[in-house]
Amino acid sequence: MLNRKHAPQLSSIGDIEFVKPKIFDISATAKLFFMKEVPNETARIDLYFDAGSIKGETGVASLVNGLLLSGTSTLSSVEIHAKLDELGAFFESNVGNENAVLTVYSLRENLLPIIYVLKDAIDNLIFPEQEVEELINDRKQRFRVNMEKVSFLAQRSFQQNLFGESPYGRIMEMNDYDAITKFTMKQFFNENYKNGLEKVVVVGDFTQDQIDEMIDIVGSWAIDGVPTFENTVQQNKGSFHTEKDGALQTAIRIGRLLFNKTHPDFIDFQVLNTILGDYFGSRLMSNIREDKGYTYGIGSMMAELHETGYFLIATEVGKEVKEATLIEIQKEISRLQNELVEEEELELVKNYLLGQLLKSADGPYSMIDLYMGLEPFGMEMDFYNKSIHAIQRITPERIRELAKKYLNWEEMSIVSAG
Repeated sequence: MLNRKHAPQLSSIGDIEFVKPKIFDISATAKLFFMKEVPNETARIDLYFDAGSIKGETGVASLVNGLLLSGTSTLSSVEIHAKLDELGAFFESNVGNENAVLTVYSLRENLLPIIYVLKDAIDNLIFPEQEVEELINDRKQRFRVNMEKVSFLAQRSFQQNLFGESPYGRIMEMNDYDAITKFTMKQFFNENYKNGLEKVVVVGDFTQDQIDEMIDIVGSWAIDGVPTFENTVQQNKGSFHTEKDGALQTAIRIGRLLFNKTHPDFIDFQVLNTILGDYFGSRLMSNIREDKGYTYGIGSMMAELHETGYFLIATEVGKEVKEATLIEIQKEISRLQNELVEEEELELVKNYLLGQLLKSADGPYSMIDLYMGLEPFGMEMDFYNKSIHAIQRITPERIRELAKKYLNWEEMSIVSAG
């Protein structure tokens, strides 16, 4: 009988048995990744297109993505969405810097009929005038609203200064909406969707015949060749402020170009980043939120791109404590560069990261997401077990070494708006 007077025994995490998806060719370069081991009747499909925001004219990627189900010569947008609703489809689409992803969740038995609906909607898209006009007006209104937010202004400035003159540094202006024509959108659509499918991810208990049918349905969209990405980004270092009259708060963004998970320091830097600002008990939260009361939240993060990556600290504070906040952020970075992290704090962070990794490996949906986080870099699932071992053996000396190497204030883009 379980004795509830005693806590369960703690044990260290060993290797996790990560499951790799089956991989099928759609074309010479496009692949389908299939995870079958789903213990219920749910299913998911992700369609990755070479249609990110760095492609085409400024803003066109987002507009085209928003119009993918806007109508054909025989079906209106309302009718297309009604068909998807009848099949129980949860549909979402997102545009990142480097690609666009269409995702559908549904019951397994309905996924193939849903793919046929999407196939017809995309193959026969006509960009109806009313839908185009409504979306552009909606985006303009949203842009006006966002331009009043200091967080939006700071993020725009950070993007410009972090990525400089590269396509990643482009930002939308109001007149860009007027410059985008229906012809421009159709051209982008034909090049980056109808001939831009990079990969497909399928999760669900499907037969081989059903997978083959899915490949047949979407195969005509397969990309011809391998997408290329910018690898020479020039960061603008230093301090940059955007004045916003009447603002009560100041948004702060601090960061630098860094690396993605192909870099040998990536895993160890994750531990450093977590200590600094990537969980609720982090040093930035403890100091600037809990102790000083300058903000409701502050955090740091690592982001990855195909050829590079970046580090970011973000917060919003009262405008009167902007300079004090910057001083405290510098202090926390300096502490990491000059003092050894105590073993108790480091052990807490190690356990947190290992717990997060265990959680992220729970079930087929999570497992495929882990794999797709590696696939762009040509890496295998043993990366995660290497991560476990690296986290377990990292030392306070290694943390200090990385802080000195990568967190120098003069290497940062320090952006504020307010």
